[in-house]
Amino acid sequence: MINQKQIFKLLISSAYLLVSHGSKDPRPQVAMEELGRNLQDKLTQSNNQPGYVKYIGTAYLELHPQPLHQQIIDFSRKLIADGCRHLKIVPLFLLPGIHVTEDIPAEVELAKLALKEDILIELQPYLGSEKGLQKLLTKKIVDASIDGRIIVAHGSRRIQANNTIEAMAISVNAVAAYWTVSPSLQDIVAQLVADGKKKITIIPYFLFPGGITDAIMQSIQDLKLQFPGVSFQLYEPLGANGELIDLIWDLMQK
Repeated sequence: MINQKQIFKLLISSAYLLVSHGSKDPRPQVAMEELGRNLQDKLTQSNNQPGYVKYIGTAYLELHPQPLHQQIIDFSRKLIADGCRHLKIVPLFLLPGIHVTEDIPAEVELAKLALKEDILIELQPYLGSEKGLQKLLTKKIVDASIDGRIIVAHGSRRIQANNTIEAMAISVNAVAAYWTVSPSLQDIVAQLVADGKKKITIIPYFLFPGGITDAIMQSIQDLKLQFPGVSFQLYEPLGANGELIDLIWDLMQK
């Protein structure tokens, strides 16, 4: 027999909307859709109780035909029609920049105003707040002969947001560089070479391959010409692997 607490839990069974930045490059969107499917499978396998709505959707802050708040509204209305009254918004962003601290919360509030009391919408912590990301990066750096490590992140106009990357870089014995703010990858490489480093590995702190990771790859080709005596190794972005899926899964449960 189902008690009142169980009935309440069934009524607010959760759905999840994964939010990423959006890109002109199709690869990040393809990877997001794959990530959503993998998490959908994990959610379905972990919870087979009758009455639970098992929805995971994807949405984009920019470069989408609809603004984020409208994507949230449309997704929510589908949930409401199927009896789900609880939506968790999961920002798949790595830095607590303007998008995380201002833009996404503002879009969520617009959606709440439109939907009124029809559904409970909660904004979850952003992905970069998960401590497990440090372990994920550490596992990437397996070559003991490397004497210079660089984590390249997008960077934020909100300088405090970059402190997250600085702390993470220190924890894995690396130096932080940024694509949109200083210090740049070129600046950090020149600094390491001046310090006598001969084998430098570069870790792109991005979820998926895209235009910026392509530009980083090209930049490294230029650096090889500039510093012919230095060996450069470029790692892949984090990617939709099992460990990242587990981290996002943990984030969804908060």
